[in-house]
Amino acid sequence: MSTTVSFWILNSARSRIATLQGGRRLYSRNVSNGNHLKWRLFSRALPTLRNSSPCGGFPLPKAYRHTSTEQEDFHLQLSPEQVNEMLRAGESAHKVLDVDDGVPNSVLRFESNQLAANSPVEDRQGVASCLQTKGLMFGVFDGHGGHACAQAVSERLFYYIAVSLMSHQTLEQMEEAMENVKPLLPILQWLKHPGDSIYKDVTSVHVDHLRVYWQELLDLHMEIGLNTEEALKYSFQRLDSDITLEVQAPLEDEVTKNLSLQVAFSGATACMAHISGVHLHVANAGDCRAILGVQETDGMWSCLPLTNDHNAWNQAELSRLKREHPESEDGTLIMDDRLLGVLIPCRAFGDVQLKWSKELQRSVLERGFDTDALNIYQFTPPYYYTPPYLTAKPEVTYHRLRPQDKFLVLASDGLWDMLGNEDVIRLVVGHLSKAGHHKPDLAQRPANLGLMQSLLLQRKANGLHVADQNAATHLIRHAIGSNEYGEMEPERLTTMLTLPEDLARMYRDDITVTVVYFNSDSINEYYKGS
Repeated sequence: MSTTVSFWILNSARSRIATLQGGRRLYSRNVSNGNHLKWRLFSRALPTLRNSSPCGGFPLPKAYRHTSTEQEDFHLQLSPEQVNEMLRAGESAHKVLDVDDGVPNSVLRFESNQLAANSPVEDRQGVASCLQTKGLMFGVFDGHGGHACAQAVSERLFYYIAVSLMSHQTLEQMEEAMENVKPLLPILQWLKHPGDSIYKDVTSVHVDHLRVYWQELLDLHMEIGLNTEEALKYSFQRLDSDITLEVQAPLEDEVTKNLSLQVAFSGATACMAHISGVHLHVANAGDCRAILGVQETDGMWSCLPLTNDHNAWNQAELSRLKREHPESEDGTLIMDDRLLGVLIPCRAFGDVQLKWSKELQRSVLERGFDTDALNIYQFTPPYYYTPPYLTAKPEVTYHRLRPQDKFLVLASDGLWDMLGNEDVIRLVVGHLSKAGHHKPDLAQRPANLGLMQSLLLQRKANGLHVADQNAATHLIRHAIGSNEYGEMEPERLTTMLTLPEDLARMYRDDITVTVVYFNSDSINEYYKGS
């Protein structure tokens, strides 16, 4: 991508979009005939504009990122070292050492990274282990309309799931501790990522609602707790219900009251995986995605999708929406490939504007909130007749891990906007070869030799000798730096990293990626033991 092309991007964007000043929200107004403005909320940038993906989720020196759109302030020159510093600033890696019933964990290690387009970044991520039950949890949360909902879900959802999986006896111990004002049993062990703001001590309101949930589970008198699929479904929906109830409740604390409003009126999609031994469950609500990298017995690699995108391009979602609403609304449920012409994902947390009645929205907002200061967007779609139109109910997929299942990729839609499923698998396999991760389970058989040769020739032709140590970073690099032929273009990469803040979101979204590697030897042991 040349400098001339880069300036054309800036100029075309200025002429096509009038961005809202002063607010950090995903609302834009498309300028069309005369003074006619069409407001839309979206979780992705306009596809006709966005050709790549995010920029750094950390304070960037002015030499890197500019807020001005003036051409004289727009510098494209970054050294390879500066590019690497920006790409790698949010990366994290962790090796799993836990032993499960005398057998090494089926998860060997995981790597993650995040690169922002929004300021502040609206994606969130979380990794935690359940301390009272078995299992590791990985989650990616893509916020829209602000970061408040994604932040809340990333900090609270895993607690609901962990509680759902507890036995009746453990829940009784939890309740007894609360009644006697004693310390609670530890629920989660968080594995913190750089840039996250996960807090260990949730607010008293959140704890109270979590307690009400486990009290209801106690009333069910189930000795072993919910199964994993039930736990995931109930936890998603229960947390979303609590989010909507908290803002309706009378709260004296001003900070908690304002935060509850911001969480409820923003939104977040979520994709999370629960892994216990060879049992992999993936729960998805929205358009984040999870895929498995599989090395077949003949050495060839393939992709196994574990989620479906919940959007207008999913015929099953369209059918679901039509079943849930009168036939008279068939023509207005999806307009311009958006739910009610407003939102791209058809499932999400929060977004009470698409769940509450108009009367309830008015009654809550009339309680003295400073909606402008809180950046609350008040808008009711013109064809809003039979809410709720949006749900946080997840689609849950179960997969029994096999020795040929080598890695899992969880990512927000910012990655999938730029790379297809097969592209992601190809890049992770190429990264493993280049980075020298020749573990027995990944190198017993050669990967597709034609693919490897093509990758090596491409690197040689482009003169790229950068070896990322983190697969998530490698994916982000290629997502924002590859052209339509899949070839890395350093100029394009630099351009996408240095777009001014007020234009970056038009061409790319926040990207959050977690790559989980499986221990094939351990998985084999599980099968031998069973």
